[in-house]
Amino acid sequence: MPSPAHSDFVLDPADSERLANLAGPFDAHLRLIELRLGVEIANRGNIFRVSGRDTRTVEQVERLLRALYAETETETFDNQAINLRLSDANVTRAAEEYVPQEVAVRVKRGTIRGRGANQAKYLHAITTHDINFGVGPAGTGKTFLAVAMAVEALNEARVQRLVLVRPAVEAGEKLGFLPGDLSQKVDPYLRPLYDALYEMLGVEKVLKLLEKNVIEIAPLAYMRGRTLNDAFVILDEAQNTTIEQMKMFLTRLGFGSTAVVTGDLTQIDLPKHMKSGLRDAIDVLEDVEGVSFTFFESRDVVRHPLVARIVTAYDRRDARNAETGAG
Repeated sequence: MPSPAHSDFVLDPADSERLANLAGPFDAHLRLIELRLGVEIANRGNIFRVSGRDTRTVEQVERLLRALYAETETETFDNQAINLRLSDANVTRAAEEYVPQEVAVRVKRGTIRGRGANQAKYLHAITTHDINFGVGPAGTGKTFLAVAMAVEALNEARVQRLVLVRPAVEAGEKLGFLPGDLSQKVDPYLRPLYDALYEMLGVEKVLKLLEKNVIEIAPLAYMRGRTLNDAFVILDEAQNTTIEQMKMFLTRLGFGSTAVVTGDLTQIDLPKHMKSGLRDAIDVLEDVEGVSFTFFESRDVVRHPLVARIVTAYDRRDARNAETGAG
């Protein structure tokens, strides 16, 4: 493993407004660069130190910061601009394994941190990737943590709205036979998303944001033909999407947006002849840069301890059936 490396340098001229523009509110731009590239950035005024696990990455980050500082003379940065500069600069993280920096999510109920390595990895991935998949059994925090990250992004004005989506597969996306208007028809399928939002923001604020369309909760079928800019988009229960629906959803993403796709491949309700869009996406997108996958296991379940044992028992049964070819 390469020895830790660091670089000390000065950004001239020493201009407090330009330095604040570079660092962002509460150093948000510097933290974004740290998380994306696995480095640490410390500064006192215009004196900077970049520390990392290899010399090449440290040197790349120094060049990036110098280039960004030069731009501050004429440009005002936000998180979207920093993300674009990171992509354009093609700065890469060191190839060796790394321990992700802890991501603390601040919402109304307090500060949320990952419980265990997989949840910590998941939060870090959502911070550093535009499209993220969280795959695993019920109770592992996939949806809860995604909603927490979405609420924090909204609170900090990193996005302009939240779009929370679910396939209404039990009704085959044909909701006409259900009583009531559209909202009443789809509410039963979207209730878990409402519950998470209420816990994060409080019922009154959620209702206000829904009225203003800052938060939108919708069935997947209503995403067709849209482009979602400056949004945090969550697709829940993605195991019940078709291949075409998953492709449609993933291509809705616009500039300044983050998408999180959650699902449990053991809970597919599609007809047996139909391949899950989530399973297909895992196969197709495995090596696509900018897409992250976090796979949860029964040991990551954070509900009642008995839930983890139940999930494990079913996993063992499914493994035995796979070996014997039993249905």
